[in-house]
Amino acid sequence: MSHSAAQVFASNHVDSIRQDLSDWTAKIFDFGETAWREYQSADWYVKTLRANGFSVEEGSAGMPTAFAAHWTNGAGPSIGMYAEYDAVPGNCQAASTKSEPRKGLSIHAGGHTDPHSGLGLAGLGGLLATKAAMEHHGIKGTLRFTGEPAEKVRGSKPIHAAKGYYDGLDAMLSFHPFYMLPMCNTVRWETHCGAAYSMIYRFICDQPENWGRHDGAPIPQSHSAVRAPGANDALMTMYNASKALRDSMLPHQGGWSISEAFLTAGQATADNLPAGLAEIQYMMRVPTIEMAEQVTAVFDRNAQAAADMTGCRWERHWVCKSRPGLANHAMANVVWDSMRDVGAPTWDERARSVAREIQTNLGLEPMDNPFIDELERLIDPEAAEAILRNDLPPSQRNSTSDDYTDMSWHAPLARFYIARPALKAPSGYRYPNWVMNALGGIPATIDPMVTTAAKVLASSALRLLEDEVARNAAMDEFKTRTGGGVGGSKWIAPLCDYDPPINFRWPEYVTTPRGRDWWIPSF
Repeated sequence: MSHSAAQVFASNHVDSIRQDLSDWTAKIFDFGETAWREYQSADWYVKTLRANGFSVEEGSAGMPTAFAAHWTNGAGPSIGMYAEYDAVPGNCQAASTKSEPRKGLSIHAGGHTDPHSGLGLAGLGGLLATKAAMEHHGIKGTLRFTGEPAEKVRGSKPIHAAKGYYDGLDAMLSFHPFYMLPMCNTVRWETHCGAAYSMIYRFICDQPENWGRHDGAPIPQSHSAVRAPGANDALMTMYNASKALRDSMLPHQGGWSISEAFLTAGQATADNLPAGLAEIQYMMRVPTIEMAEQVTAVFDRNAQAAADMTGCRWERHWVCKSRPGLANHAMANVVWDSMRDVGAPTWDERARSVAREIQTNLGLEPMDNPFIDELERLIDPEAAEAILRNDLPPSQRNSTSDDYTDMSWHAPLARFYIARPALKAPSGYRYPNWVMNALGGIPATIDPMVTTAAKVLASSALRLLEDEVARNAAMDEFKTRTGGGVGGSKWIAPLCDYDPPINFRWPEYVTTPRGRDWWIPSF
């Protein structure tokens, strides 16, 4: 399909702000803020969007590090895009060709892995290019742009969805960096991501005097006297029981996973007092909501048993409940057309030199072309779908998880992937994790992904704004798949029935007399 004049203008606009996008990506990378604590990152986006003419609601849906931006050029279609900007604890890596944390921090601090720093700036670049083209060519319509914190725990999108922030959109565009074949430089076709539940089990030992003897005292008379096991024991009992029963939670077919993290443990003030509070977080990635509910029931039984055995009570607090994704072939085709127009990202000699330096620092023989060849090629969506389906049973309709899926129940959505930089490995060799993280922060290596994705986003958005036939086809398919659109007979309503889980002990940066530090201090 030929470019429209507006699409050409938008592509040129991305090129004109290329250096800004590079500098901004590096800034968010350096912030390295983690789930629910992305204060600097969210503040930067809000200020930047306002400086570019958007009205912005801060703290949208009760989430302090979320936002919702809006700009209109008159009555017309509404297109949605978004930014993510959360990093991951324990992955602090400098934008460097050797293994080292960012200055003043330890490796235990937050760092971008996917990287969401590049994801968010690609979204912003596509948004600003679309706005510029709409203004220049007099295209009517509205752009909405949400700031989505805590994606690594599937946090914000189920909440935004339940609060109506995606209602009324004509289309939604979702981009993510990727390098794993076949979902690289392509668009998801039929098999979208699945459901995800995440929760925190909290064990509280606030009546230890009731343990053992009914006439016991809050503080044992002797260090050798019996005392309640307490919250730490409850947490470990929960952890071990859930590990032991994992094989019995769900059928041994298809792709699903369960992982856990300790948020809080201990809180005792002396060695003869039981631990008063302990918290464990679980995340499950499953194809269906029914599977998520089944695992939750097992966890609840385990929590009750652990509490009974240790003199505690327990609570379950939701972090996320997200729905499986809904496909839309018409939307996928719109984005695929744009991807073919824009092309795959390419890495120049400057980027290759950086990659060779990394290989040399690892004691490897530097390669003439160190990047994986497929990163610079497009993959047809239906061909990628066929490869993906080879590893899935016919009955499994969704695979792995990502909370963009919640958006797909409120507007026609396309999910696409642009290659992030990744290196070829010699036979039998695996790169350490820091290499991928560093490549996501070094401008020469990450910028090609950001600018390519920004152009695809802008081109796709403008096609949807200008082409009523394409837009109507996407909405017609959305209504067919949902049985009538939002509220239809096959539509799945938002699952979020909880407040934003912002008050837990999420890992974060702290300010001390030493300056800005991670909650696990630097060495």
